[in-house]
Amino acid sequence: MRHFALIGRKLGHSFSANFFNSKFKIEEIDADYQLLEIEKIEDIKEILKSTPLDGFNVTIPYKESIIPYLDELDEVASEVGAVNCVEIKNGKLIGHNTDITGIEASLHWLDIEPNTKALVLGTGGASKAVQYVLRKSGIDYLTVSRIEGRGDITYSQITPEILSSLKLIVNATPVGMFPNTEDCPTLDFSIIDSTYRVFDLVYNPAETEFLRRAMNCGANTMGGMLMLQTQAIASWHIWRRSLGM
Repeated sequence: MRHFALIGRKLGHSFSANFFNSKFKIEEIDADYQLLEIEKIEDIKEILKSTPLDGFNVTIPYKESIIPYLDELDEVASEVGAVNCVEIKNGKLIGHNTDITGIEASLHWLDIEPNTKALVLGTGGASKAVQYVLRKSGIDYLTVSRIEGRGDITYSQITPEILSSLKLIVNATPVGMFPNTEDCPTLDFSIIDSTYRVFDLVYNPAETEFLRRAMNCGANTMGGMLMLQTQAIASWHIWRRSLGM
């Protein structure tokens, strides 16, 4: 039997184990997928010693801090600066970023208008993948952080003029994720209307408070479920190819 996992700090929100284990059962694949919570990234050493794994995913807050523990990065992961999929091949840990595949699929579904500019909430590993896709698509953007100096601007610096000029808004933070479903990134929703596209990478709940407020303003919205499924399948293709399955 092959063994795969998701590694993160708190995984009560995750659908990944159900997704993969259902896939394995339906397709009669001799494999399983588990959730492995670690308190700090250094614990990855013990996990890899004690748990037989053929590949694993990485989520909040370790998509960037996992990199020093890997032997190699593929070209895309190296450019993004974040990893969400690790291939184990000939004893080596090789980092990939399949989040970009899910982000590309989601933005394609949103049907972004030409010359659209974006506001990216957050500056962590998920945000880095979003920024990579936006650059690749030729979309200018500003990043927002709670901490001055980490992004282009802070939330308090989002003026009506800035928000009215950025018609694509992407939440690349965990704000609003289960169990804190009443939380919402701080924005002036009175400015948002039907000309906006709003993408929330959070998939649990399917309709976050952020998306609910944007929809009430008439915006075209997209949750994180398509991204979750697309990046998961992309991870599976990497592992299957590596293992000759």
